[in-house]
Amino acid sequence: MPSSRHALRGPLLALLAFALFSGHDAVVKTLGGTYAAFQIVFFSVLLGLPLAMLMLMRDQTDGTLLPRHPGWTALRTGASVVTGVSVFYAFSVLPLTQVYAILFAAPLLITLLSIPVLGERVGLHRMGAVLVGLVGVLIVLRPGGGDGLSLGHGAALLGAVGSALASIIVRRIGAAERNVVLLLYPMMANLLVMALALPFFYKPMPLGDFAALGAIALLAFIASLCVIAAYKASEAVLIAPMQYSQILWAALLGWLVFDELPDGATVLGAGVVIGSGLYILFREGRADVSINRPVLQSRLRPDTGTVPRASAMEQIGTDDSDPDPNPDVGPGSGPASDPKRR
Repeated sequence: MPSSRHALRGPLLALLAFALFSGHDAVVKTLGGTYAAFQIVFFSVLLGLPLAMLMLMRDQTDGTLLPRHPGWTALRTGASVVTGVSVFYAFSVLPLTQVYAILFAAPLLITLLSIPVLGERVGLHRMGAVLVGLVGVLIVLRPGGGDGLSLGHGAALLGAVGSALASIIVRRIGAAERNVVLLLYPMMANLLVMALALPFFYKPMPLGDFAALGAIALLAFIASLCVIAAYKASEAVLIAPMQYSQILWAALLGWLVFDELPDGATVLGAGVVIGSGLYILFREGRADVSINRPVLQSRLRPDTGTVPRASAMEQIGTDDSDPDPNPDVGPGSGPASDPKRR
């Protein structure tokens, strides 16, 4: 029986990780007022590359850099590129709390995407939670009211969709693909695509702003290591909900740094989205609901390729009671008609 101190280690590491991620996003927002998202993504990935290489030097898995699932890898890589630039742009032009409230829809979208990608059967309970959560997103967006929808809102929504797609693909192929493949392809694609766009958006950067880009890369790297350690220390059902602590950091940083205060619609919508996400997380934590647990077994962070990937088991924590039914072809090959899933 683990001690209470040991039991708290995972959630505390997760809280630290998401606090660091919030700091990362605040720095992105600070730079976004001056520089285009393409430039910020390019240099943050470039500066994060040496840190990622140090992580990958420990990868002792045999194999080449050729993906075993090229189609899924290409789709995930494209989703990661779109997610990175969309989310960075959204942080640049919207209040932090609004961006987080929209990005928190990613678990809901993962639940929907698990149907075609993993062959998951989503019953009335989880589907109802998804629909309620999407209503929460509409409350945040309030189409036809307030200042109306903006390009930033669209970018945040696109980032949530891309993040969910990248996460669910990792859930499908992660057991078969090497960490180096999962990490390097999005990083290289980000560097290439952003480099092609850079001549049209580049602005000279003083040393202080360049140092801030280094801080973005370092914060993402350290936060990701904390997430990996958290999933290894505690069950996923205890770690995944810690993601929602970012809304508190968003409110605090928005108030202290950017003079932002969340309005009533954002608070209400965020509460609805978070409540729906928590319902799905805790429902997936029940052993008789799903063999895939797609939301629990994902990072729930926009994946720009700037952070290290854990091994397949590290991604889902130390709980090995739910192995992929056939890791060679992905969890989607499991018995999708299990009547216990609901």
